[in-house]
Amino acid sequence: MKKKKPDHVVYNEEEERYDAALKPYATDTGAPVITTTDTVAWKNANIYKVNKQVKAQYDELKAQYDELIAKFEYNNLVYGAKFNFEPVVGEVYHLYKNHKEESFLSIIAPEECSFEHLGSFRLNADKMWESI
Repeated sequence: MKKKKPDHVVYNEEEERYDAALKPYATDTGAPVITTTDTVAWKNANIYKVNKQVKAQYDELKAQYDELIAKFEYNNLVYGAKFNFEPVVGEVYHLYKNHKEESFLSIIAPEECSFEHLGSFRLNADKMWESI
């Protein structure tokens, strides 16, 4: 029967030799305690930063999306209206609703007209209507 070595002695029973000097860590009883690094605080801080960054990007994209949808709706509204002329790029036109609840485009300013004013628009070079 083999005699058991004390816990503080580093003895490799498979190779039957002392190998404390070969270990990649301190084995002496006076050596500093080996502790695992607390990564929870690091993870939480970085999760917060990443979430904040992703939210900022999301808010930017949402604002761009909302602006694009508004442009789309303005263009549908104006192009869906009745008009008997070819609009000139850069000019301001006014959208009205007549007594039959039909929308129409006009060059007449809202203060000179008795119809319900829906909005004023300018045609840009890309043939897109911009709300004024």
